[in-house]
Amino acid sequence: MQTTISINVFATREPPVFQTKEAERQHVRERLAATCRILNRRGLSEGLLGHVTVRDPEFADRFWVNPIGMPMHRVKASQLLQVDHQGRVLDGEGAVNPVGLLLHTAVHRARPDVAAVCHSHAPSASTWAALERLLDPITQDASVFYERQALIKTPRLVRDHDSAERFALEFGDKRVAIHAGHGIFTTGASVDEAAWWFVLMDRCCDDQLRAEAAGTPTQYRAEDARWLASTLGSPRFAWLSFQTLWDDIIASDPDLRD
Repeated sequence: MQTTISINVFATREPPVFQTKEAERQHVRERLAATCRILNRRGLSEGLLGHVTVRDPEFADRFWVNPIGMPMHRVKASQLLQVDHQGRVLDGEGAVNPVGLLLHTAVHRARPDVAAVCHSHAPSASTWAALERLLDPITQDASVFYERQALIKTPRLVRDHDSAERFALEFGDKRVAIHAGHGIFTTGASVDEAAWWFVLMDRCCDDQLRAEAAGTPTQYRAEDARWLASTLGSPRFAWLSFQTLWDDIIASDPDLRD
């Protein structure tokens, strides 16, 4: 008799429940700051080019973002900026990446289901994006993204609101996007989820680049890739996976909560 494995058996933690919007806001700011530091620690950020946004828990037309010019490994929850969809800074001091703001705002507007968007110029992801291809299900991890990726070839360069809206349209309802010549964008119902997909997807880009350099990698059958995407690719599993990164970064960098 075939046994169906439930990922719930691994669930030893639950997402927090908040009594106030203020408490939830502080929580998402801490997770956003942690994400910035995690990306830097893993070598997935370069200079000014990395931005993570998370929708404010109270105001759907506002989101929090890391300020441009601040090294991602030094970002604190107290230094994040709250901006509206017009790019105005409503809380905090500093400036935001203007192109990043265009892209993230367009996705947040088009996707009310998306709470967070993650992007950085990660080396493997940027290299893979230059090939203008979707990832293949050559590993269990890569299968997580099977049929959940958008490939955005146009607009290749976003410099105004119209091109940003076309970008969001090409993104569609997919979880992640490969933007030709640029890199990857990941989304989630929480910043924890979006961050985990980003870390995992960059590694999958690296896996396929190395596998194809060595030979011709085999792929999972479509039905198996879909099963993996429905289990290891669930928002719940992503949230749980991120907690291992959170536990590590908060132990080494407790000051990010300031």
